[in-house]
Amino acid sequence: MKSIKKLLLPICLCFVLFVKAQSNQPLIIIKTQHDALVFRENSNKQLSQLYFGLSLNDSNDYKIMKPNSGDALVTGGGIYNREPAIEVTHSDGNPSLQLYFASYSVEKIDGNVAVTHITLKDSVYPVVVTWHIKSYAKEDVLEQWTTIENNAKTAIVLNNYASACLQLSKEKYFLTHFYGEWASEMHIEELPLPEGIKTIESKLGVRATNYDNPSFMLALNKPADEETGEVVAGSLAWSGNFKILFENILNSRGMDNRLQLIAGINPYASNYTLKAGQSFTTPPLILTYTNQGKGQASRNLHHWALNYGVYNGRVARQTLLNNWETTFFNFNEQKLTSLLDDTKKLGTDVFLLDDGWFANKYPRDNDKSGLGDWEVNKTKLPNGIGYLVKEATEKGVKFGIWVEPEMVNPKSELYEKHPDWVLKLPNRPENLQRTQLVLDLCNPLVQEHAFKVVDDLLANNPSIAYVKWDCNRNMTNAYSPYLKDAQSQMFVDYTLGLYKVLERVRAKYPNVEMMWCSGGGGRAEYGGLKYMQEFWPSDNTDPVDRISIQWGYSYFFPSAVQCAHVTGWGKESLKFKTDVAMMAKLGYDIPVNNFTPDELKFSQQAILTYKRLQPVINEGDLYRLQDPYSKERAALEYIDEAKTHAVLFAFALYPLNGDIFPAIQLKGLDPTKKYLLKEINLSDETKPQCKQSGSVFSGDYLMKVGLNAFLTKTLTSAVIEIIAQD
Repeated sequence: MKSIKKLLLPICLCFVLFVKAQSNQPLIIIKTQHDALVFRENSNKQLSQLYFGLSLNDSNDYKIMKPNSGDALVTGGGIYNREPAIEVTHSDGNPSLQLYFASYSVEKIDGNVAVTHITLKDSVYPVVVTWHIKSYAKEDVLEQWTTIENNAKTAIVLNNYASACLQLSKEKYFLTHFYGEWASEMHIEELPLPEGIKTIESKLGVRATNYDNPSFMLALNKPADEETGEVVAGSLAWSGNFKILFENILNSRGMDNRLQLIAGINPYASNYTLKAGQSFTTPPLILTYTNQGKGQASRNLHHWALNYGVYNGRVARQTLLNNWETTFFNFNEQKLTSLLDDTKKLGTDVFLLDDGWFANKYPRDNDKSGLGDWEVNKTKLPNGIGYLVKEATEKGVKFGIWVEPEMVNPKSELYEKHPDWVLKLPNRPENLQRTQLVLDLCNPLVQEHAFKVVDDLLANNPSIAYVKWDCNRNMTNAYSPYLKDAQSQMFVDYTLGLYKVLERVRAKYPNVEMMWCSGGGGRAEYGGLKYMQEFWPSDNTDPVDRISIQWGYSYFFPSAVQCAHVTGWGKESLKFKTDVAMMAKLGYDIPVNNFTPDELKFSQQAILTYKRLQPVINEGDLYRLQDPYSKERAALEYIDEAKTHAVLFAFALYPLNGDIFPAIQLKGLDPTKKYLLKEINLSDETKPQCKQSGSVFSGDYLMKVGLNAFLTKTLTSAVIEIIAQD
């Protein structure tokens, strides 16, 4: 008994326990600060999932739980009738895989992070699947992915190769997911899962998150709200085709209303050949569980993202001024130099030169030509990019630049030289989107080209501080000349090729801030954010629409990674636009020379305010207080870890005449502390909209009673700073 008690002593917050059960079957207990995922070998010698939820105080209590007869990682072609997570065809044509538990090991990364490696083997064919589960204790987050090894002397074909498989047994399930299109991203839908199968998936190849986002929230037993309810939230870190499948089996003997969740690369048109001795590793599914509602699920994911999931997640972001909506393609050296002056005058850190700076034989004067020819256009910029970088440095401004290395216009020198470098079906007409084609990143020569686009810019101009990496079409008529008869690997190998390029860029240029852009929300996922600090949420910058778009992304992504620019879209006031953009990563894409003196002064002060508050806004805990979906109002709050500093954003959208708004009850404050309220970002400092600005309240009062409603006019906004008093 003493030896068992020693085994149960927690060595660190994040650990895995092996408990010898009465039946001599092992328990594998993967724990975070609050949660546990538990497995056991069942009577069939396979791995069964026993439990996923709040961790039990006594680990011996898991022994009472009866393992189900099914496999935790369901395979295809054998004895199971459910959707397979892993499915292979062997060289003799046998389409079955039977995995049996072999062993497990624990790799302790540090006091917060550990990886459990569970080895599963087929008893007949030499195929080994290792299920990796990485636990982040303080964040209450798990990552799941798989490695499939072919130890046979002949090739096998992977028909399904999921990253994660989760078994749940509850009475009901309620799925929240997000969908949309260009300029209309992140529409929210919550629906009860019926019996059968529901999928969230992409077949777009690139811009893979343009229709559906590879993220979800699943409420268990009953719908969850922001603060209450059991929630499983997940997000797949993959920039290509994805599939998240929910198989809900009701009233089936032995299944107990079983829901099987499978997530990973979409196997659509993607059978993958694994040669003798080769292995394939899938992308991770990031997963969290809480019984404290959707808000806590989001905060768990945000903490994980800033600490582990996003490149330089906790490094302060640079504010920028983009030239796009001021000049579009029509600019010259003199015009850009004047915009450098505007950047300095405005107070942003970076001037970002967007599309149109390159190509000579087929000048990039519109989106119909030049893409792929990355030499500087001599007519527009006779002294080159280096001159602009030098001018920016002398003016005390940093320089950033736009690239789209994965794409090409048919009207380009690159296409003339290398028509075999594009994805296109033989014997079919080219299918253009935005008058461009996708380069074949399955091809190492094309990977080298894409790397060289960025490398030449940064090596020749080491002071460039910012890169906007764009991708403006998805795949159609997709065929890789390089892969020849291995076309079913094209969707996967393209994404892996892209990652090879990004890995090289990051290895050589670790300090350049980079934006993941794809005509809006086409790449809102954690696969790319491993290399990027932020992403562009939508080309739609109308501030009213952006409130809902940014709100939707906030379920899975912290505000630090959402770029939000003040632009000419919409007829709202400059203050309203600025307040919306400040909720995320603030930038500008607007003609500064059109500002009135008062607008310029307001914007200069807003930028200083944002920089001062950036640690709270970008890294603080988020509380969604009043959602914008009714189109009447919206309010959200950020607060730092010490609970000493918070920022409230409040908006009146389209209230009806005579509407009575409820008080805004804050969240996450210390009830024992006193807080000073101060309205900021005011057009007139002498006229705060919040009449309680300047007053001091207890955290207890602000959370239980709240602030009196103070915005009643259509399209008005307020930012309230909340400061703990000594």
